[in-house]
Amino acid sequence: MTDVVIIGAGVIGCSVALALSRRGWKTLNIDALPAAGYGSTSYSSAVIRPYYSAVESTMLAYENHFLWRDFRRFLDAPEEADLADYVQCGCYLLKTAENGDLASATAVLDEAGAPYEHVDADMLRRLAPGIALTSYAPPRPSDDPQFGEENGRSIHGALYFPTAGYVSDPQRAAVNFKEAAESHGAKFRFNARVTEIRREGGRIAGVTLDSGERVDAAVVVNVAGPHSSAITRMAGIEEEMAVATRAMRTEIAHTPAPPGAAGLLVADTDTGVYLRGEGKSHVLIGSLEPACDPLDWRDPDDCDTGVTEQWTNQVWRAALRFPALPIPNQAQGYGALYDVTPDWAPIYDKSGLKGYFMAIGTSGNQFKNAPLAGEIMADLIDYESSGGDHDETPLKKHLVHSNRTLDLGFFSRRRKAQSGGGSSVLG
Repeated sequence: MTDVVIIGAGVIGCSVALALSRRGWKTLNIDALPAAGYGSTSYSSAVIRPYYSAVESTMLAYENHFLWRDFRRFLDAPEEADLADYVQCGCYLLKTAENGDLASATAVLDEAGAPYEHVDADMLRRLAPGIALTSYAPPRPSDDPQFGEENGRSIHGALYFPTAGYVSDPQRAAVNFKEAAESHGAKFRFNARVTEIRREGGRIAGVTLDSGERVDAAVVVNVAGPHSSAITRMAGIEEEMAVATRAMRTEIAHTPAPPGAAGLLVADTDTGVYLRGEGKSHVLIGSLEPACDPLDWRDPDDCDTGVTEQWTNQVWRAALRFPALPIPNQAQGYGALYDVTPDWAPIYDKSGLKGYFMAIGTSGNQFKNAPLAGEIMADLIDYESSGGDHDETPLKKHLVHSNRTLDLGFFSRRRKAQSGGGSSVLG
């Protein structure tokens, strides 16, 4: 007997299983891949950072920092459990004339209660050895004739976020959620694909698998990552979605670290890339999706994991900021699909089909919110199951560490596209 079918077993799908199974729901995660966290989760940079241009997104991200910091306690995992590490190295967001020295960001952070520090240029040079503070904006592709030309301005310093860092092994984190959920009775099935969302009497009745097997359940949760839009079509609810999701290919470059940078996390809108430590001697370099990096929309079944010329764009732009960055002769890194919305904010919501819920548009920047994403979905399912109507009276969630109240209507499928829910897939 299954109460809830969860489509997907990435980090958020496994978190949903944990939250629901803790509350007594009998859950079954179904994933087409062979293991938990095997898809877009494993390709995440797994950055934990509080800053967003929307207060609600900032509040949620800041709260999740504390849950990653006390991950063992959050999972109630035994001491012998092999858990993914949260490396709390802090994060530097560079100030430029183009971003107004981040005045709008500090206003959002103040409202959300998230801490930050102003770091001037001299201090930034001491804290980030080898950093160059010349401005090159706007970001350009490496084959642009004006690539690397100085614009006569400079980086003014940075905002430093102490409650930031990254999770060292994102797939391991998904497995940690899975194992915690299994300790409460959650079930998982891999190498199985959902081919039908069944309904009966105007509500969810269950799903059918590619094997022909029918799994009955009163609740289905779409957490299918890059395939979420296909599941939405399968459920027949596209017309009610004011915000849709699409699969977008992105690349992460893997290079040796420049001297002194292996322990850093730096986001640089001036060059359009971010850089984070990877182990003791390497860094990952990703795009912040500036205008010069066209968004690469894909069919969710069409993604090669190799790197392209985009690798050169990202690495060379990072080398403008860290001139001692070693550029290897052979490109190393990977491409992956992320599931994104037009405003970069996720959809955590119910639907007009009774019993059908969604945690979608989460790839990339929502890894950090995985602990509370599961709790949010469990809250929504409990609320709707007890007669509540999240569309009419949106559910609110109290955030313990910031002592703020988060209006979950912000993440509605029926919202107007936000003007700054996420800004990029960073994290």
